[in-house]
Amino acid sequence: MLKYEHILAELKKGHFNPVYFLMGEEPYFIDILSDTIEEHALDASEKTLNQVILYGKDTDYKTVTEAARRFPMTGKQQVVIVKEAQYMREIEKLSHYISQPLASTILVINYKYKKIDKRTRFYKLLEEKAVVFEADKIRDYQVPAWITDYLQDKEIGIEPKAAAMLGDYLGSDIGKIVNELEKLHLVMPRGSKQITALQVEQNIGISKDYNAYELNNALASKDILKANRIVFYFSKNPRDNPLVLTLSSLFYFFGKLLLFHSLKNKSDENVASSLGIKKYFVREFQTAARNYPMNKVVDIVSLLREYDLKSKGSGSLASEGDLLKELVFKIMH
Repeated sequence: MLKYEHILAELKKGHFNPVYFLMGEEPYFIDILSDTIEEHALDASEKTLNQVILYGKDTDYKTVTEAARRFPMTGKQQVVIVKEAQYMREIEKLSHYISQPLASTILVINYKYKKIDKRTRFYKLLEEKAVVFEADKIRDYQVPAWITDYLQDKEIGIEPKAAAMLGDYLGSDIGKIVNELEKLHLVMPRGSKQITALQVEQNIGISKDYNAYELNNALASKDILKANRIVFYFSKNPRDNPLVLTLSSLFYFFGKLLLFHSLKNKSDENVASSLGIKKYFVREFQTAARNYPMNKVVDIVSLLREYDLKSKGSGSLASEGDLLKELVFKIMH
């Protein structure tokens, strides 16, 4: 299966295949590839006659096949794009066309939020005859690194703290993340090549001092005063700092810390690779490991599970703020 970057590079060079099957849970990458084909495969003058857009809810395999089998009205190619193909009934009956596609048609099938069963004959045919792309949802812990790499491709830097703040606040919705990054790019001072934590605070509405990243940092270094200040801020601003997101961030951090303890090779390079983090975050885990031995980290992970249940009303009527206060006290003592 080809990678997103490779497919995108080929499309931008004008190298097109007869069939593209774009599937998976992350719609952002599917949209980019489909839109790139729509934009670059035909000249503006050709699109009126040689481009067909169909929607899965309103079409069937017969209509798609008939459209794909037509020859271009003018020029050498036509484009047929099936959007929201996950709603199309009997999609596997496109097999007959896909087994012998027309060289003059570029058929693009956007199958969002789902995947075709890889054990089926239809999938095996797609692998043989089409360009298949699977867009996996990125994990929350991968978001800061993804943001850094995305901006690096645009020759823009970002402070590690700023990337972590955005990851904690925005989650793993790539479309949403890209929109916010575009906003930050627009407001960057002239001549600046780096997004800072202060710019994130001023333009996205995330406090650079009171956020999940800073709480993890305070806990890692056992900075009791800083941790309590953040917990107090969270308790006074519960809408902006829901406990479920804070617990998710803590699970991520202490889960990684547990993995850190299990590593035999604790060089910066191996830690970064094994934990799936950028090298500049390694020091934070080294500090946390000195403050929390493995048996304590195991206890903390159990605590997090306990307080996750309590936050959902199991055995506790305490407010989110009080639950977080209790949890942070038990983590640090």
